[in-house]
Amino acid sequence: MTPESLPVEQAAERLQGIANRTPVMTSRTLNRHTGREIYLKCENFQRGGAFKFRGAYHAVSRLSAAEKQAGVITHSSGNHAQGLALAAKLLDVPATIVMPQDAPAVKRDATAGYGAEIVLCPALEREAVSARLASEHGYTLIHPYDNDHIIAGQGTTARELFAEVGDLDLLFVPVGGGGLISGCALAAAGRSPACRVIGVEPALAADAGRSWRTGRVHTLDMVPPTIADGLRTRFIGQRNLAIMQKFVADMITVTEEEIAATLRFVWQRMKIIIEPSAAVALAPLFSGRYTAPGRRAGVIISGGNVDIAHLQSTIFQ
Repeated sequence: MTPESLPVEQAAERLQGIANRTPVMTSRTLNRHTGREIYLKCENFQRGGAFKFRGAYHAVSRLSAAEKQAGVITHSSGNHAQGLALAAKLLDVPATIVMPQDAPAVKRDATAGYGAEIVLCPALEREAVSARLASEHGYTLIHPYDNDHIIAGQGTTARELFAEVGDLDLLFVPVGGGGLISGCALAAAGRSPACRVIGVEPALAADAGRSWRTGRVHTLDMVPPTIADGLRTRFIGQRNLAIMQKFVADMITVTEEEIAATLRFVWQRMKIIIEPSAAVALAPLFSGRYTAPGRRAGVIISGGNVDIAHLQSTIFQ
């Protein structure tokens, strides 16, 4: 354990018996194809269908009684929306979720199913709308990624992986707003300090890599048109960037074709239903794009909330 990883260890204690301890899966076919030993941390089996539940529950559980009574709000295209809605339901906290109008129906329906109030708006306006509603109603904003408790909660994903498989040479993490990779990087610093943490994002949404390289947050002018809908953020958080600059070894991108090919492999050969955003982290290894050394590699499979009808027409043609 290191001072940096202490918040992740504390979050793990709070999540004990609440969050699922998700399975780590392997594939001999995948190992032969890549020439590595690959361990997939399958957060598609997490409550709410994605890793986001970890951070959401941890953040809401840390609120004061008055804050819980007033309610929480966030903005999300889907997985954080579902995670927060479920966490709020379990903790008996009113939740309002601001979602873009084009959010996948499967994620929107699941969020509503957990009892949250949904407010739809244009994608570029969701931050402003959630800030206005928070001010008007006294809600506490649970930011999807730029929040210390969210970061610590998400880091428990990698903590569990290291606890199960031991030290790793590499850890691949999908990057949207940066909550998952910053938390996992803190966990790696405490549990497997020699492990190189590699962030992966779609080439069509490569703001995080630019931010990591320059040391300042870059904002995209439009919502990225990637099939990885969970990674359609336009910028990363300041807290996330600070952690990434200290603990992330590299940031790389993958193409839409590489994401789709990886997704098809996992569905068809491994029989695991994952979403495109989850395939992003495995794509550099499956495609052969990543060629640097490292025998033992962990991959965070971030979620499995899939709009199957949409994917049938775009991925499985």
